[in-house]
Amino acid sequence: MSANQRPRPNPQSDDSESGDSGILNERILVLVFESINWDPHVLCLTACVNRKLRAIAKRLLWRKLCVSRAPRMIAALVNGAPNGRVGGGWNALAKLLFFCCGCDPTRNFWVNRASPGHFVKATRFSKTSGRSFLTKKCRGDLLYVSDPCEHPMGDNEEDLGVYRGVFRGFTKSKTRAYLIRRQVELEERIRCPYCGARVWSMTAAKLVPKSASRRLGSHEGRLEYFVCLNGHLYGTCWLARLSSDDEDDDYDEDDEDDEDEYYGNDAVHTKGGHDPVDETHES
Repeated sequence: MSANQRPRPNPQSDDSESGDSGILNERILVLVFESINWDPHVLCLTACVNRKLRAIAKRLLWRKLCVSRAPRMIAALVNGAPNGRVGGGWNALAKLLFFCCGCDPTRNFWVNRASPGHFVKATRFSKTSGRSFLTKKCRGDLLYVSDPCEHPMGDNEEDLGVYRGVFRGFTKSKTRAYLIRRQVELEERIRCPYCGARVWSMTAAKLVPKSASRRLGSHEGRLEYFVCLNGHLYGTCWLARLSSDDEDDDYDEDDEDDEDEYYGNDAVHTKGGHDPVDETHES
């Protein structure tokens, strides 16, 4: 090498193919996450390490997490789907399972202050709840909806309920066909907090059945929810303060036969408002 020549740098790239290291071995990764019960917080951090791990998480690990933590629900959602795919990707579905998106004020639902999103410790998703959100013309669709996540808003205010859900095969659903047939416009400025797709306001479209309010424990007209192009549902409501007699009246015989999916997530500890699952979305 002459005196005028400069040594060539040899940086270690994220995409280096130097060997099959343990951290990039898919079988080892699966075994590691199985040993920690597919902790979504750890998977979020893992997907942020480099491009290769992000790609493995997107292709394999998010799906494994969803199947492990909500097996019956996932089996129903992918039934009949081409190659077992879900709308918006497995990372978006994993976020929907474990993350409450919080609430910002909208034109149809006003709150005095925004309520930040957060990881949840436990969630129940129910087909019975989902049926309560479908109009009679759309009852053939399969929709899972969670119980509302309660957000206290102050001593003199009702609690805010934030809920989320997902359709099976939304592109072929009666709900989507009905929205398109009625030429309901997509919201201009609102995007799905789980996949970033554009959304329809079911409140603005006047497609909110009365059964949705009853199911949530809210008064009629005091809720709003959106459905995105990928079939994710999310919304807010004001939770009515019910007496014990009211709670007894809300009993639904269909609950006995419903295949609810209930799981805990006590291994996750995050600060309110932090949204690490979003970091796994491709730009």
